[in-house]
Amino acid sequence: MSLQRSFFMKDIARRFPENPLLSPIDLKCSEDGLQIICLLNPGVFTFEGKTWLIVRVAENAVQKEGSIFFPILNELGKTEIMELPSEHPELITTDPRVIRYMGLDYLTTLSHLRLLCSDDGVRFYEPEGYGSLFGIGKLESFGIEDCRVTFLEGKYHLTFTAVSANGVGVGMRTTTDWKTFENHGMIIPPHNKDCAIFEEKINGLYYCLHRPSSVDIGGNYIWLAQSPDGVHWGNHKCIIKTRKESWDCQRVGAGAAPIKTDKGWLEIYHGANNDHQYCLGAFLLDLNDPSKVIARTDQPIMVPAEPYELSGFFGNVVFTNGHIVDGDTVTIYYGASDEFVCGAKFSIQEIFGALGV
Repeated sequence: MSLQRSFFMKDIARRFPENPLLSPIDLKCSEDGLQIICLLNPGVFTFEGKTWLIVRVAENAVQKEGSIFFPILNELGKTEIMELPSEHPELITTDPRVIRYMGLDYLTTLSHLRLLCSDDGVRFYEPEGYGSLFGIGKLESFGIEDCRVTFLEGKYHLTFTAVSANGVGVGMRTTTDWKTFENHGMIIPPHNKDCAIFEEKINGLYYCLHRPSSVDIGGNYIWLAQSPDGVHWGNHKCIIKTRKESWDCQRVGAGAAPIKTDKGWLEIYHGANNDHQYCLGAFLLDLNDPSKVIARTDQPIMVPAEPYELSGFFGNVVFTNGHIVDGDTVTIYYGASDEFVCGAKFSIQEIFGALGV
């Protein structure tokens, strides 16, 4: 089913008039021979009085006739360009995001994470002295993607999607200064992504949301996990499932870290339908037992509607994994059409109204 904004209750997002805030043309490539195709789904945090984005930058190789070129990382973290014959009978390129060749999947782009900051939350630039983050080792050879940032116990925790020929899992690095990082490796193995760590402990334990996937049994659901140390995770529970004949019937996934409110932990999440349209919704978890879902929006709170959300590398998409909270206002930074970085504001009270609480 093709969904339009008018089909739902009023979209309650207040988009920045300056959108899109960032486009591929605004940044330089990481090295010669590559070109930036997309900017996607930034993690968001505050640091030294500024608003920061850690943006997923997707690059591919310059193409030449007769072959298909795409980049991967070797075990030393250096970019290598792969070449495939474009007319090979076992080459499938119908999805702009994935190449399937002789039974194996490769990404058309290689993603890394780029740091940008802003004094006003609208105009972003790359500050001097802060490097980009690239995949490291075999488990990140197809890149790292969609970073969520949680500030917890004096340290920034970066959880991101680590992609390789072995599958898609959750990697984590931590930092205090954004210049030096401790690498904790893959904290949740394939197939998993969309991991957001809560910004405080609950009853002495760390909690996170994550999204395992299964193509045979189950589905693309949001799960909750506990940890004694923030690295080793267990006691997994499925808490949010897809809903038939709904805007989130195909897959759901967590956004950024849940927001602590007096009514519960508020999570803004993404959902997709059978037409691969991505919208945003919300759910509320119990403060003392986040495995208990108090409420969930029936309709999305944000629907792709603007030209930059409807048309791009992969159109009809709004997707967030980063926000800043200031009183009743949640400012989200989101990926639009898998190509642009944009901003929008929500009222927490209006989201509560959509939740019926």
